[in-house]
Amino acid sequence: MQRLPVITAFGGFNPAGRSSFHRGYRRLVLDKLGEAERVDTLSDLAALMGLRRGAEAGGALDAALEQQVLDGTLVRELEQRFYDYRKCHFHQPAELSSSDGFTFEMSARQLPEPLPADWQVESLGEGRVRVRTGGLSVMLDSYREIPVASAGQLPTGFEPGDLYNSRFHPRGLQLAILGASDAVQALGIDWEAVVAAAGPDKISVYASSAMSQLDPYGNGGLLQSRLRGNRVSSKQLALGLTSMPADFVNAYVLGSVGTTGAVAGACATYLYNLRAAVEDIRAGRARVAVVGAAEAPLVPEVVDGYTTMGALANIDNLRKIFPGEIDYRRASRPFGENCGFTLGEGTQWAILMDDALALELGASIHGAVANVFVNADGTKKSISAPGPGNYLTVARAMAEARAIVGEESLRRRSFVQAHGSSTPQNRVTESAIFDRLAGAFGIEQWPICAVKAYLGHTVAAASGDQLITSLGIFDRGILPGITTIDRVADDVHHQNLDISLQHSERDANSLDVAFLNSKGFGGNNATATVLAPHLVQRMLAKRHGENAVTAYRKRNEAVSEQAQAYDTRASRGDLQAIYRFGEGLVDEGEIEMSVDQVTLPGLPSVELPNTNPFDDMV
Repeated sequence: MQRLPVITAFGGFNPAGRSSFHRGYRRLVLDKLGEAERVDTLSDLAALMGLRRGAEAGGALDAALEQQVLDGTLVRELEQRFYDYRKCHFHQPAELSSSDGFTFEMSARQLPEPLPADWQVESLGEGRVRVRTGGLSVMLDSYREIPVASAGQLPTGFEPGDLYNSRFHPRGLQLAILGASDAVQALGIDWEAVVAAAGPDKISVYASSAMSQLDPYGNGGLLQSRLRGNRVSSKQLALGLTSMPADFVNAYVLGSVGTTGAVAGACATYLYNLRAAVEDIRAGRARVAVVGAAEAPLVPEVVDGYTTMGALANIDNLRKIFPGEIDYRRASRPFGENCGFTLGEGTQWAILMDDALALELGASIHGAVANVFVNADGTKKSISAPGPGNYLTVARAMAEARAIVGEESLRRRSFVQAHGSSTPQNRVTESAIFDRLAGAFGIEQWPICAVKAYLGHTVAAASGDQLITSLGIFDRGILPGITTIDRVADDVHHQNLDISLQHSERDANSLDVAFLNSKGFGGNNATATVLAPHLVQRMLAKRHGENAVTAYRKRNEAVSEQAQAYDTRASRGDLQAIYRFGEGLVDEGEIEMSVDQVTLPGLPSVELPNTNPFDDMV
């Protein structure tokens, strides 16, 4: 009997806002919400964006403020808080020459080492020198356009680094701290109680970025420092590592001494980390697993790189789609006429527990992750080209889901969160996979969602966006349509698919399974199977009995109340990010040890292994 990995909390931030309590999901389906729910969603965003906070927060927004919130969320034209794409700074190399030579003055401290052979240097005193030379190699400050103008940006005015002491932290790690903190507080259970119940060695944290931290405080600054005439800082290399989201959360949010890991798999990074967590819980190696990803790729060098590959929707190609004025809010166009993907920034986190621990603690149950399947593409012509591995991941996920939930649930009560990157190649290849497998499994009109239409491609966090949206669908029953396109492209395979251009509303209890699909550069394919909460409740009752579930519901009342108190506070703009720098340090001299256990001060004892796992071989 394997333990079921139950989703007990989730949180994060992306262009739709805060993820906990389905806040970001509601921004996606805003047009389908009732008036009270719509007002609540917009009010929460206004507080997050710093437009109304504290006593002013809550209640309806006037028309101008509401439009400001709408305009400042989701995919939109790139804001200058990142850089000005119209005139982005770069260095233009030039060779200067003159028949009469050059004479100039400079500080003696700025003389290069060694001096060029043709330089004649004369001291002027007071630290100044005069230089004579026949020619000069220089780098001239210059500006040019980066021809990509759309991006999935955090809500305008929301700066994660302003909410805690984030000095010298790359933006991706700021996001990780805020996102994990959001999920932990949304849990509604004090983390110390979780550690006491699970044991410090039974907690796993798996999180990563795909591209590392590439702004000036991370690897970007590290690699640029010499060329810019600066010194490398003591932090840039360490903070630039892809493992830092997990490391920061262990050290400053959870204070965890449990298992940790950072699995990178390009665009499938979130699902790779989710797979590690699910395997830990199913095998009993962990009772709690925190899974996350954080990515902040909106820096000129990254955009330059993807642009040179021809992967992004650039201005010239968007003009062919929008003959008049470009609608940057519709630049990300999965399964429609499109010309490349749109980069986004974001972070997503989920807290998983085994089913028995979730019942014991009274944790809220938002769903469960049955499994995550991963397959490579085999031989490839191009590292960025799709391949056959995704057929295997989707087919394996569908087959196991059918074994778990039955034929009827798979055929009529499941939906897909497509990778939906918005490239011409993806729309053909991914739709072919879904369409052919739907036919093989007897599925008609399989609902296909593609949240990158609203959020852009948040790279490592992209499948986290899919997961959070799926939990919102299970809660509210509204399937987000691909509203950024006018029609499905002619080369898209959809005989057995329902690729809706409008939001569609269903009874939430009529949806049992979500399939999250991801296709990453290099042949990193992953597909996850997520089970709806009403289905999980039935599974728990069958395994543990109705009496255990009844007792659980009683315990959950206090948990839900504590979680709701956080949501109320956060909706006024008071996120109270958890950042425990230097708090609760362990005095290693107080660690107690024996052959049977190790006890860290303030934590339950960790039992040491005392059986031979290879007994039949010895």
